[in-house]
Amino acid sequence: MTQMPNIIRIGHGVFYVTDLERSRHFYVDLLGLNVLHESQSALYLRGTEDREWTLKLELAPEPGVKHLGYRVAGELDLQLLAELAQTLGLPHRWESEQDRPRMLRLQDPFGVPVAFYAESQKYPWLLQRYDLHKGPGIQRIDHINVMTPQVEAMTRWYMDKLAFRLSEYTEDDDGRIWAAWIHRKGNVHDLALTNGTGPRLHHFAYWMPDAMSIIRACDILAGARETEAIERGPGRHGVSNAFFLYLRDPDGHRIELYTSDYSTVDPDFEPIRWSLNDPRRQTLWGAKTPKSWFLEGSLLEAFEGGWVEPQESELQGLPQHVI
Repeated sequence: MTQMPNIIRIGHGVFYVTDLERSRHFYVDLLGLNVLHESQSALYLRGTEDREWTLKLELAPEPGVKHLGYRVAGELDLQLLAELAQTLGLPHRWESEQDRPRMLRLQDPFGVPVAFYAESQKYPWLLQRYDLHKGPGIQRIDHINVMTPQVEAMTRWYMDKLAFRLSEYTEDDDGRIWAAWIHRKGNVHDLALTNGTGPRLHHFAYWMPDAMSIIRACDILAGARETEAIERGPGRHGVSNAFFLYLRDPDGHRIELYTSDYSTVDPDFEPIRWSLNDPRRQTLWGAKTPKSWFLEGSLLEAFEGGWVEPQESELQGLPQHVI
């Protein structure tokens, strides 16, 4: 049996933004993320529980996503990933980043730019420095969601090659998979894959302490007259059981504030199936979903620069409860 790399969890995202001061106002002044490093061209941010930066905002002419990063257990796992990329002919190279001297950057078979790292500089957490907490109380990175026209194939690849585990999925009456939630860290997901024109990043999610902290985020945005940043929610998903709020940053990147999912660590955990036609899967309760939530996403950087060209999916259609 071929040894698989031990991926621990989603670790970070690197966003290209067009106005660093506007982005700083949104992420730091309003949402309360903590600045770990700052320069004229970049901000490195974290939640109160993150012991390392989890979101980098990098100044660029156009908005998009540079890459999405995963933490692995050690150097052996990086070598296994490099061997996998070599065997499969995937574009890959070694890179470095602030606090992360050695990262393997590759383009997965579906066009998503991903990076893997084992070593990262740690900093004292702020979880119990309540005197320093700002905004609604963003706690830690939780997951990412990627839109793709190849949900089933991409899900299978991440499970077969990288040992991700399936927690929930959406299937139509013909047995076609429209969405899947897969994980490494033992909650509902590190990576969600949803049907749509892609690959594009649908959203980047942070864990919140409780539902009231998400309500407080709405109050803060309202007080700052920034309610146009609220795209969807608050409400509760059927999938994952999570209490949620979706926001759009000044460049259109979608951020989810997320709490109250469940544990999936048991070896005999059985994935939960949702029917495509069940309206509760997207919204157990809450307002109807805006069409933008299904159609819009952030472009992903191609391996040699520029953007990965999104492709339409063969699976077409929107749920009936869209507004």
